[in-house]
Amino acid sequence: MSTRMERIRERLLETFAPLECQLEDESALHAGHAGAASGGGHFRLRIISAQFEKQSRIKRHRLVYDCLDDMMHTEIHALAITALAPSEL
Repeated sequence: MSTRMERIRERLLETFAPLECQLEDESALHAGHAGAASGGGHFRLRIISAQFEKQSRIKRHRLVYDCLDDMMHTEIHALAITALAPSEL
């Protein structure tokens, strides 16, 4: 696992105390893409946390983006998010 992935995962775990946190680096699938040229990675996240209960999909995504704010557009170019509450399982 890359240091970048470790930092992302660590932040998500600290912020959301998730029941599940699956983070995949899909950067290799986007080789040659403009965002890849800038050094930012492409990631896919599936996270399940009680903090997402009664939150809209947009609010959940904002919470994740806020958690990773200083990494967005530098270390992270794209982030595909599936954020669920435990009640949705």
